[in-house]
Amino acid sequence: MNAFFEFQFYLFSLLAIVSALLFVTRKHPVPAALWLVNTMFALSGLYVMLDAPFVGVIQVLVYAGAIMVVFVFVVMLLNLGRSEITDMRSLGARVGAGVIGLSLAANLLVVLRAPLPRPPLAEQQDNVVTPVAASLFSDYLVAFELTSIVLLVAIIGAVLLAKKRVRA
Repeated sequence: MNAFFEFQFYLFSLLAIVSALLFVTRKHPVPAALWLVNTMFALSGLYVMLDAPFVGVIQVLVYAGAIMVVFVFVVMLLNLGRSEITDMRSLGARVGAGVIGLSLAANLLVVLRAPLPRPPLAEQQDNVVTPVAASLFSDYLVAFELTSIVLLVAIIGAVLLAKKRVRA
């Protein structure tokens, strides 16, 4: 293992631990949810570095994407209080956001200009997604569909609980 890989591994590990601690110590739910998303991204980076890119992508799509969007939606729906998110009208916040945005845009341009290596056709057909998808949509189809129904019922329940009762 080379030194750069080891440095990146410890960096992602430290980021995950610090984000998890900040998630646990927040008093308001929205900043806590954002720190949990940061933890999920750090864990995804660790999965990719440990040669499990499919698990890393699923970590981002399922947990940081779908589950956290539902969580933030329910928190906003229930109106659980004010958050700790600072006001973006200050000059320092605008400059910081601009610097981060420009660095992300530069990173995207570098990635888009670099030619992407393509594996041979035989390696494209023998990938890690095919067996997972085959077992998910054959052996575990009923469990998959029941999970989607349970999530739908949970969202409907949250809406009904948050609905303000009007007395006539």
